[in-house]
Amino acid sequence: MKIIKRSGAEVEFDQNKIIVAINKANDSVNDSQKLSLDEIQEIADAVTRSCEDMCRSANVEEIQDMVENQLMKYRAYEMARNYITYRYRHALARKSNSTDDQILSLLECNNEEVKQENSNKNPIVNSVQRDYMAGEVSKDITKRLLLPEEVVEAHEKGLIHFHDSDYFAQHMHNCCLVNLEDMLQNGTVISETMIDTPKSFSTACNIATQAIAQIASSQYGGQSISLAHLAPFVQVSRTKLRAEVRKELELMDIEASEEKINQIAEMRVKEEINRGCQIMQYQVITLMTTNGQAPFITVFMYIDEVPEGQTRDDLAMIIEEMLNQRIKGVKNEKGVYITPAFPKLIYVLEEDNINEDSKYFYLTKLAARCTAKRLVPDYISEKMMKELKDGDCYPCMGCRSFLTPDRFTEAGVGNIANAGNYVPGKRKYYGRFNQGVVTINLVDVACSSEGDMYKFWKIMDERLEICHTALMCRHNRLKGTLSDVAPILWQDGALARLKKGEPIDKLLFDGYSTISLGYAGLCECTRYMTGKSHTDPTATPFALDVMKYLNDACKKWKAESNIDFSLYGTPLESTTYKFAKCLQKRFGIIKGVTDKNYITNSYHVHVTEQIDAFDKLSFEAQFQALSPGGAISYVEVPDLQDNLDAVLAVMKHIYDNIMYAELNTKSDYCQVCGYDGEIEVHEDKDGKLIWECPNCHNTDQDKMNVARRTCGYIGTQFWNQGRTQEIRERVLHL
Repeated sequence: MKIIKRSGAEVEFDQNKIIVAINKANDSVNDSQKLSLDEIQEIADAVTRSCEDMCRSANVEEIQDMVENQLMKYRAYEMARNYITYRYRHALARKSNSTDDQILSLLECNNEEVKQENSNKNPIVNSVQRDYMAGEVSKDITKRLLLPEEVVEAHEKGLIHFHDSDYFAQHMHNCCLVNLEDMLQNGTVISETMIDTPKSFSTACNIATQAIAQIASSQYGGQSISLAHLAPFVQVSRTKLRAEVRKELELMDIEASEEKINQIAEMRVKEEINRGCQIMQYQVITLMTTNGQAPFITVFMYIDEVPEGQTRDDLAMIIEEMLNQRIKGVKNEKGVYITPAFPKLIYVLEEDNINEDSKYFYLTKLAARCTAKRLVPDYISEKMMKELKDGDCYPCMGCRSFLTPDRFTEAGVGNIANAGNYVPGKRKYYGRFNQGVVTINLVDVACSSEGDMYKFWKIMDERLEICHTALMCRHNRLKGTLSDVAPILWQDGALARLKKGEPIDKLLFDGYSTISLGYAGLCECTRYMTGKSHTDPTATPFALDVMKYLNDACKKWKAESNIDFSLYGTPLESTTYKFAKCLQKRFGIIKGVTDKNYITNSYHVHVTEQIDAFDKLSFEAQFQALSPGGAISYVEVPDLQDNLDAVLAVMKHIYDNIMYAELNTKSDYCQVCGYDGEIEVHEDKDGKLIWECPNCHNTDQDKMNVARRTCGYIGTQFWNQGRTQEIRERVLHL
């Protein structure tokens, strides 16, 4: 059995340290109040059993809480008071410098919590360590100086989660939709170097990836680009290549018809598209941003985003090549093709591609094949999105964060970003962004109410007010930010073309950007309050009422401030474990509610619940409609590479029923024995969950490639114990 020290390092459990600590407290009281050696041993044994029952590594604070509880149980009140005072004094001493131990454990690569904090960051790499070190300093400053005490306390207790405090000290925002069209068509600046409009498709792709890396280093969330912004450059290449072919044939005194020239040029156009898409895929996964990981980039594939004709056909060719290259995968260090995490791909299902007689159905079949092998693309239903987004269809920012429908164009706000591609009267999405996220722990609201509905809504109001305070801290941190802090974002077209020294304030209001109220654990919240799963028809109305209540809070805040607050289905990577541990500490083990080391993302059906794929998507659609700030549904499926009809059936169901969804399969490889099936999760002798090859029993994570959908995106660097348990317990829906 192991424990987590305050520094984050994981060490072997040592009962003797508990006995020593109790003996020190015992020495501080009169003989009449002392405990016997047998009683001290009994307390130590009880704490040991409690740690064993947790099915995870307890941390030092939890163990000390257990000791306090046992001292009170033995009526050793004076001794318990001295023990608590001792803890408090040492906590104050640690507060004077709360970052040293954390940073040192990072450098020694033995901080277990940080090692598994982000499934796409390798904590051994220098650049990642540097980012984590800066993050520890930022978290310390944020906690001590930048946030109100009530927000810090609520965050530490797990009542809420103040996301990305490791970046909060800087004036950085969350995620965005890149206005790539403006950058490419009107020029941009990258690292103080002027970049003119590209003269070929492959050059446009190269510029796009360089911009992506710069943007990723200037924010902390995901970003999205659209292939529609690259499509016009295929014609630029086509025109250039036709001229080159004609000139080459003339130099060789070869007569050729215009048709032949165009035929040869078209072959070269396809080679150019191949080269450009390869640039996109390989540069994105080989570039490393200043936060120590590949850029978190989403690529949007929407046929109807460009006019019908040559440009649309060119976009179709780009999409086809992107899908083919993703199906192929990328080589790992052993030279074996595996599934990369990025770029994330989103394919829009629409009238032109959803039916067998549709013009672009061949792309949909290719997308199905890609999903079955490489977990992407994910799917947006144009039909359902237009119903929910006031007639518009546009990409999410990163994995799931959606902008609110444009309301500033009709309001006559105008081109406040000074975009070079602004069209008066046309709704605008590219160039907009999210200010940040704060998540409410719905499970804690339920448990704190003790099942009393009146108390539940009263506590909900209290927690929402804390969330509002925290969200306004995020907003106010961005107010006054000068465009100079990230020129590529604010001055050179990615989000705006503001002047040097100009603050970004006007982009924080009128709906230009959003700010997100996240939520987690609707499933467990409903189970505690009703005794049933939210899929039960008698419990579903309560779950929907919770969602409506959260939306009403966002509407109220928006009306008061002219800031677009929006409800967001938080993806919870490492936070799912944090919330679960906090709930167990506050409320103990409650069957079906706090008995896991994770809580359920957003509105999702619990991962262990048996439900058909089609029923799951239809059920969750009603909740997704109430999560306008972003959410994604998924179905867990077996290997369907030999059953693409099943994949297509799910895709058709998505098109007809839900706005945004994905299919989760497995894509693993063992570098020791070459096994390319599913690598499994098992318990080691200490009860810790580890990954193991079922063929050769390799457990060395450095010698295996595992790709799993974490929560909207693919993770490849492994996960904390809570998320690992959640992955292990997922049931198939098909």
